[in-house]
Amino acid sequence: MKIGILSDTHNYLDPKIRTVFQGVDHILHAGDVGMPWILLELGSIAPVTAVLGNTDHGIALRETEVCELDGQTFLVHHIVNPSAPSENVRNHVRRVRPDVIVFGHTHKAFEQSIAGTLFFNPGYAGKPRFADPRSVAILHCGPGEMASEFIPL
Repeated sequence: MKIGILSDTHNYLDPKIRTVFQGVDHILHAGDVGMPWILLELGSIAPVTAVLGNTDHGIALRETEVCELDGQTFLVHHIVNPSAPSENVRNHVRRVRPDVIVFGHTHKAFEQSIAGTLFFNPGYAGKPRFADPRSVAILHCGPGEMASEFIPL
């Protein structure tokens, strides 16, 4: 299974994303979406699970989503500090025991396994600004394995 992951689009859907995510089975958006049309566009590529970011207003999303994809449990939440998760995130982790925590907010790609859980940030997918690197990611999931691919925009 191929899972497309992005975050921090901030009301801009890079035209490259449609090509990069072609053939993915599901898309996870880790918040700071912008306007709802972003999710409609992504939904024309594959089913989407998205969460509310700290700059999202007037968009009907939840702060945290949990989904099961190809036998793996994904927790999606916008602001996560992998080395010191908030009490809210820790409570979700205790309750659902996710294999992967997908987050955004920092605008920096991140991938690290901590205590058996993969913390994964695809990076920043919004409009180019300054010299900030922009990226999305694809997770290739299979029985007992997971491989990531960060794709620069």
